[in-house]
Amino acid sequence: MILESALLILGGYLLGSIPTAYLAGRWLGKLDLRRYGSGTMSGSMVYEHVARWAVVPVGLFDMAKAALPAWLVLHLGLGEALAAAAGLAAVAGHNWPLFLHFTGGRGLGTFMGALLPIFPWGFPWMLVFLAVGWRLGDSAPWALVGLVTLPLFSVLVGGPGVVAPATGAMLLLTLAKRLEANRRPLPPPGPERRQVVLRRLLFDRDIASHAEWIERKPDDQAATQA
Repeated sequence: MILESALLILGGYLLGSIPTAYLAGRWLGKLDLRRYGSGTMSGSMVYEHVARWAVVPVGLFDMAKAALPAWLVLHLGLGEALAAAAGLAAVAGHNWPLFLHFTGGRGLGTFMGALLPIFPWGFPWMLVFLAVGWRLGDSAPWALVGLVTLPLFSVLVGGPGVVAPATGAMLLLTLAKRLEANRRPLPPPGPERRQVVLRRLLFDRDIASHAEWIERKPDDQAATQA
C-alpha cells in the first residue's frame, strides 16, 4: 500500500512535469516562453505570445495532468486523500517541472483538473472567480479569493472533507511559486523589495501594470532586471 501510494504520487509529479505551455511555445511560436511576459509556463502566456487558439489544448492537457492520477486513485479504491495527494503532486510538477529545470507555471488550471474527479462542483466555482478576474483585467487576486472560499463552498454543498486540506495545500503551493517566481531575483533589501514581494503574493507580478507585465519581451525583461 505504501509503495503503491508512493508510485502514484510520483507518477502524478512526473505527469505534471510535462511542460505543455513551453512545448507549445517552441513548436508553434519558435520561442522560449520563459523569456516572455510573466515568464511562467502557463496557458495565459500561450494566449498572449504564441497563439490564442492554442490555449484550449494547452489548458485541457494541463488539467488532465492532475485529473488522470486523481481519477486513477479513486478508480483503484484508494481513497480521496490519496487522490488529492496525487493531484497536488501533479500541481507541484507543473509548478516545478523536472523536465524544465524546475521552471514552471502556477498550477491553478492543473488543480482545477484535480478537482474534477474529487469535487466536480469545485471546478465551476473556481472558473467563476477566474472569469470575474479576466473581465476586470487581472485574475491573480481573484484566484486567491476562489481558493480561500472553496472550502466554505464545499461545506455548504456537502463536498468531501478532503477539499479543505487540499485547498490549503494548493494555496501554499500558489504563494510559494508566486514568491519564488521561477528564481527571478528580488531587488536589494529595502522598501522596493517589500513592495515587490507584496505584489508577487497578491498580483503575481513585480510591477504595477498588469498589461505591461504580461506583454514583456526579452529586451524588456533584460531592462527590468538590469
